[in-house]
Order: sequence, then C-alpha cells, then structure tokens
Amino acid sequence: MPIVVDIGTLIERSPDIRKGRPCIAGTGVTVRRIAGWHNLGLAPEEIAAKIEHLTLAQIHAALAYYHANRDEIDSDIAAEEVATEAIFPPPAKLV
Repeated sequence: MPIVVDIGTLIERSPDIRKGRPCIAGTGVTVRRIAGWHNLGLAPEEIAAKIEHLTLAQIHAALAYYHANRDEIDSDIAAEEVATEAIFPPPAKLV
C-alpha cells in the first residue's frame, strides 16, 4: 500500500531553526530559499536538482506555503536584501 503524506506536515517552524522562519520539515531549508529560486525563474524540478535531498513534493509544499503567505515571505526576502546591502554596499558607479 502506498504511503500517504499529510501535506500539512511538510512545512514547520521552530524558534531554534532559522530564527523561526518556515522550513521544509526535517531540514534547515527555508521556504524563503525555495521562493527566491522560484522568483528567479527556476522550475520546481530545477530547484529539486539543486537541493538533491529534497523531494519534488517538498518543493511544491514550500511553493504552496509561499503563495499562501506571499506578503510574509516577500517581506522577509526584502529585509534580508536591505541587511545585506548595509553590510556589503553595492560599488559606486563611475561617472
């Protein structure tokens, strides 16, 4: 008999893992990371090929979570970009 997976168990949060950001259960891979690659145009199959220990079902669960909570994840991505630019400002343009 095939194993049935409750998709509600595929994403979890823990204050001890990635500062409480939503992650693929049992991994440290954040939904934010999957969403970032998705926003760069990578297909779920391409993302799964980059992170070989994840299943396609896990990638789709992360993307479903992202689409259901887009404002939260996009705000987190934007805040990370601001923090990164504060540490590593882009080079000045030569005129």
